[in-house]
Amino acid sequence: MILSWFTERRRKQVLEEPFPDAWKAILTRNVAHWALLDDEERARLRDLVQVFVSEKHWQGCGGLEITDEIRVTVAGDACLLLLGRDHALYDDVESILVYPNAVVPPERPRGFFAHAPVLREAPRALDGEAHLHGPVILVWDAVRHGARHAGDGRNVVFHEFAHKIDMLGGEVDGTPPLPDRAHRDAWAEVCTDAYRALEAEDPAVKRVLDPYGATNEAEFFAVATEAFFERPVALQSALPALYELLARFYQQDPGARVRRGSKRE
Repeated sequence: MILSWFTERRRKQVLEEPFPDAWKAILTRNVAHWALLDDEERARLRDLVQVFVSEKHWQGCGGLEITDEIRVTVAGDACLLLLGRDHALYDDVESILVYPNAVVPPERPRGFFAHAPVLREAPRALDGEAHLHGPVILVWDAVRHGARHAGDGRNVVFHEFAHKIDMLGGEVDGTPPLPDRAHRDAWAEVCTDAYRALEAEDPAVKRVLDPYGATNEAEFFAVATEAFFERPVALQSALPALYELLARFYQQDPGARVRRGSKRE
């Protein structure tokens, strides 16, 4: 209770400061989803971003200097996932490490009892990585491209922060925190059906979900989150039960935002 009181008090103090005009310009320029939000959603996102930037530890890696543009762009996309929820979804996020370009992780040493010879795949470059009880690692080039190009189905910030939401329960199993057994059962049923369709390379499903989501349940949740925010209308058409499931969890309807934006045009 005392910790919660201090947290709320600190956040209130943060929000007493006016949102910088320069930060609003960054959101407008770099976060394409900003254009789809109504005034109330934008006000909510500004508050979330202000607290997020203040509370997280930021570290530049590979010679990258952390700037307000980097902080606000990452926070803008990360906090889109929180618009209908609150900061508690990111309780497993403390540090955010940002590299300028794609990162190739070092090869893990072979264990003493490993059998030789073992054929290994070469390490692949990463645009992001999330660690249980550890940092979120992001690549600035990929962050900026994903943030500026809504609708292409790929957003490394959505993907990695979905992993951190998944990790809240202490496991990485594609199931975020849910209120009760009934919700968990419904989650398992809907996601299993969609996962199997992606695994079977159903053409309609592959058009909206990245095939990488068939790697395992954790990657499926991250890929489904990307599609929910990046291609909501297509996801709702191809997999209505999955869309409804994610809409209930995130307490948002990004498909309605896209349709509302289309009418304005």
